[in-house]
Amino acid sequence: MNRKLFLFSFISFLLASISVAQAQFKTSNPKNEFRAVWIATVANIDWPVSNTDAVEKQKADFIEILDAYKKLNYNVVIVQIRSAGDAMYPTNLAPWSKYLTGKQGLAPYPFYDPLDWMIAQAHQRGFEFHAWLNPYRATMDLNIGALSRSHDVIKHPEWMIKYGGKYYYNPALPEVQTHLMNIVDEVVTKYDVDAIHFDDYFYPYRIKGEEFNDTAAYRKYGNGQSREDWRRDNVNTYVQNTYNSIKKIKPWVQFGISPFGVWRNKSVDPRGSDTQAGQTNYDDLYADPMAWMEGNYIDYLLPQLYWSIEHKTASYAKLTKWWSENTNKNTALYIGNGSYKINSDSDKKWFNPNEIPNQIDLTRTYPNINGNAFFSAKWFVNKNQAVTQLLKDNQYQYPALPYVVPNSRREVLDIPCITNINNQTANTIVTLDFPTQSKIRYVIVYGSTNKNRIDVNNPSQIIDKIAFSETKDSIAITIPKLYLERHNNCAVTFVDYFGNESQATLLKVNN
Repeated sequence: MNRKLFLFSFISFLLASISVAQAQFKTSNPKNEFRAVWIATVANIDWPVSNTDAVEKQKADFIEILDAYKKLNYNVVIVQIRSAGDAMYPTNLAPWSKYLTGKQGLAPYPFYDPLDWMIAQAHQRGFEFHAWLNPYRATMDLNIGALSRSHDVIKHPEWMIKYGGKYYYNPALPEVQTHLMNIVDEVVTKYDVDAIHFDDYFYPYRIKGEEFNDTAAYRKYGNGQSREDWRRDNVNTYVQNTYNSIKKIKPWVQFGISPFGVWRNKSVDPRGSDTQAGQTNYDDLYADPMAWMEGNYIDYLLPQLYWSIEHKTASYAKLTKWWSENTNKNTALYIGNGSYKINSDSDKKWFNPNEIPNQIDLTRTYPNINGNAFFSAKWFVNKNQAVTQLLKDNQYQYPALPYVVPNSRREVLDIPCITNINNQTANTIVTLDFPTQSKIRYVIVYGSTNKNRIDVNNPSQIIDKIAFSETKDSIAITIPKLYLERHNNCAVTFVDYFGNESQATLLKVNN
């Protein structure tokens, strides 16, 4: 390494010159915030647009979604990879999804692994990738003839319960729990996901006049419990085992669940929310987020509060407050918002373009609620532009980094050590020593003008989030010259797989 070049021409390790503010930049512009979007594949809600699309169109459409949300400064995509006993990736545990190729069990042609490809594309753009699985729903209808011969309904009919025009896995059966665990384990082991994500479908929503017939399993495994407590225990056991298995394989991979927005109504339980929901997690879906938190086997909760702020029976304002007051300190709390209702709901509040921005502002008033997610992706891709412009100009004006994995805050021992800068090409190539003590996910680039010192707590100074790419003994990041021309002072940090950020190193480049 040319020491003169290192010391005088390009770089100064002047950590003392980097201002570290004690408070966040502004409540309205937090440095760290969860900003996610659900990308639903079931019934081709978001992607692929059609189950007959060619592979190249699939890829182009997915990139369009990523690029649209990158411009809006989102940082997490929650992508549905299993919707009904199927898979959006190659596996012996489930057939290929019909929503990908038009026929269940049919592989894409020309062949590619959509999950591996989507993860790579997401990481290249600085997104966390949360792999969304629906564990218990086996089919979307009763048309067995359309199922692949490798589908579990065909292979293991004894696992299934017919209900509401669909087939469901019976959560009570040990062999079902083992099978569903194996599915998660395979994804975590084989793929570079940042989280495993379940939605609100546990035991199915109650249908008047129908009964979820698990009587035989209850007689065999009920062990004296009421059927309601037994069902909740079946779900709790699966959730706990899933969490433990994920952490054993890859401790940095999060486990998050997005429950229905109402735990219980106050009319049934004084601990419940001031709502009049027709169905609830605890009483109808047999899902108990309070138990998951008490047992410390969930990383984040993302309750689906798909109502307007002043809704009469399930107010977004009341429910946000309730979840804030009933979530423990070991569990990250984010809020799910119903962007699909914009300009298309019987509640006329959704015709006000400020409804979603106001919901974000309200969420930010609670210190323990650290972000939002939006269902679903297509509603902000060339749609509802009055709302997206408001977000771009106000709530999401600057980038933000996701939060550290709960209970995983630690010092990143590696600090970027710059060994070379090549400023002779269209872009600037910065070479860093390979980090030896931490597993690094991203390099963050900060920039300011000569009049301002670098402040790594100021989100307006985040100018890029670069996916970590490795070589044998060093890493190279590419920074467009335009960044360095606009921002005379620059600094770089590392972000590890848990989301922890290192100290910064000042970067000096002669333009």
